Amino acid sequence: MHSERFGTMTENAKGGNIPSHIGIIMDGNGRWAKSRGLPRPAGHQAGVQAVRRAVETCAELGVSTLTLFTFSTENWSRPAVEVAFLMRLVEDYARRELPELQRNDVRLRLLGRREGLPTTLLKTLDEAAWHTRDNRHLSLYLALNYGGRAEIIDAIKAVLISHKKGELDGKTLDEAVFGRYLYAPDLPDVDLIIRTGGELRLSNFLIWQAVGAIFCSTLVLWPDFQAQDLYQAIEVYGEQFTRDKLGSPA
Repeated sequence: MHSERFGTMTENAKGGNIPSHIGIIMDGNGRWAKSRGLPRPAGHQAGVQAVRRAVETCAELGVSTLTLFTFSTENWSRPAVEVAFLMRLVEDYARRELPELQRNDVRLRLLGRREGLPTTLLKTLDEAAWHTRDNRHLSLYLALNYGGRAEIIDAIKAVLISHKKGELDGKTLDEAVFGRYLYAPDLPDVDLIIRTGGELRLSNFLIWQAVGAIFCSTLVLWPDFQAQDLYQAIEVYGEQFTRDKLGSPA
């Protein structure tokens, strides 16, 4: 973390080229395990270490918000054994990493539908969120049981309920008002979305918040994702940031 490259990135942060909100689609755990002749759970376990590296690096660089696509609404179609393992893995992460989150002044938040998630997982996440509620250096959102379309649909349902109760005048509904009905109303628009594993799809991630985001795909599989790979994605963002600031054509 104290390499010459890190020093350059820190200077860029002072110049405004570090994205405030980074979202990561963590892809490639299964392929990582398969390439090593290991079962899929081994890939998910290795991915937890990549999560720690990403959180620490973002905290050091001064990123304000990091959202990790942890488990999508579409992931329920995976084998039940794998789903159960992933739920336990997230619960274990929230419990074991709490001291590190506190040390790095990181606030943990859940982003997604609570319905359908294991009670013990929700209890652990809620406890971690409570203990880190006053941390301000970095907000870490775990997009769990999350889908961009589901978030918008759930927001529409909430808007209709408020309107029926007389709490909302339809004439005042605009983007700002609608945003208050999303899962995390204080979640800012995402500046940079990184997808590991080489795919070029957004995969229903932060649909509402990604309107102005820069998308960066890397061939690196998630368990192999290092600080250096995050720096490279941020450099892509910084180049686009500079072009936009100067009004240069793409």
